[in-house]
Amino acid sequence: MDETPDPRKTHRGIYLLPNLFTTAALFAGFYAVLSATQGHFEAAAIAILTAQFLDGFDGRIARLTNTQSAFGAEYDSLSDMVAFGVAPSLVAYHWALGALGKIGWLAAFIFTAAAALRLARFNTQVGIADKRYFQGLPSPPAAAIIAMGIWTAQEFGVEGQDVSWLAAFLTAGAGLLMVSNFRYYSFKQINLQGRVPFLLAVMMMLGFAVVFIHPPLVLFLMALTYAVSGPAWTLFRLKGNRDRRRREPPA
Repeated sequence: MDETPDPRKTHRGIYLLPNLFTTAALFAGFYAVLSATQGHFEAAAIAILTAQFLDGFDGRIARLTNTQSAFGAEYDSLSDMVAFGVAPSLVAYHWALGALGKIGWLAAFIFTAAAALRLARFNTQVGIADKRYFQGLPSPPAAAIIAMGIWTAQEFGVEGQDVSWLAAFLTAGAGLLMVSNFRYYSFKQINLQGRVPFLLAVMMMLGFAVVFIHPPLVLFLMALTYAVSGPAWTLFRLKGNRDRRRREPPA
């Protein structure tokens, strides 16, 4: 006779491989904060970018190796909070927002609090939300706006205090987009294991070439474009619905 497993029993131990990537992403976020406190803002931005790549691997590795777990999901959320919530806001504060006094730390706190709310909302919608879209700007692209913006400014010799108001606007704006109801395409429907058209492979190759022309600037523009795509898509749909109602004959 088969014995039904007791759901109250918990398995001891954790899966090592996916959690190694999560830990590495957490360390990258921690290192970004340390670098910013020492004035190494380019290193801080690269650390946040590294955390994004690592964050993109842990979930996929867990699915490929069938090592998904509730612990891994919770640990990933905590890592994301540090790498994409706390780290970007503190890096931005040390680079530019500190010159604005209370307004600066308020903008940094808006981003941090919004990241926490965004992750909490995402966790409560797992399994019921449409996987094709995210509700609100995901925290990694929001962090990329700040990190890649700072890296781009460093490359062009722009000091943080000279663009402190712009930095505050981008930081608070990215935070508000995270807790908005704008929908963003998730790209989860793309099958990386299956066959793809040859043209798509060529476009990917050209995409990598464009990024390497000037990585910080191109990545910043890509993150900014993705952030704007949510409001733009919403306005486009509203306009389409309005035009459709006008064309419909009155009842």
